[in-house]
Amino acid sequence: MADISLNRARTIIRKALAHGREKGFKPLSVVVLDAGGNMKAFEREDGASPGRFAVAHGKAYGAVMLGMPGSAQMQRAEDQAYFMACANGALGGQLIPVPGGVLVRDKRGALVAAVGVTGDTSDNDAAAAVAGIEAVNLTAEA
Repeated sequence: MADISLNRARTIIRKALAHGREKGFKPLSVVVLDAGGNMKAFEREDGASPGRFAVAHGKAYGAVMLGMPGSAQMQRAEDQAYFMACANGALGGQLIPVPGGVLVRDKRGALVAAVGVTGDTSDNDAAAAVAGIEAVNLTAEA
């Protein structure tokens, strides 16, 4: 299984947070999970509420465990609510199926990580994640 380095994970977070500040987003929280769903790195900006870790984690965890970004999970939840409810139950209730959970792929297309961002609108959260991922020359699947 491909993996993401701690250095790249930290850079993704730094660049995602910088993107949010540049765009005037509310304080963000960003988590990077490895391809197995294990936490690699996390940061919560000053002013972000303490519950944001669980939300960022849930966005990234759903993306990596289901192999689909938050936007696709949200569509699936709208189309097949029963499936998503069952998947969420099977995965311990940890899924947050909305934009802001972004898959990270290497140049060969292998899954190496997932990024979860929360704090602003879901679309802005996803944009911050994409900015961080692209800053380390990896491919974002939002």
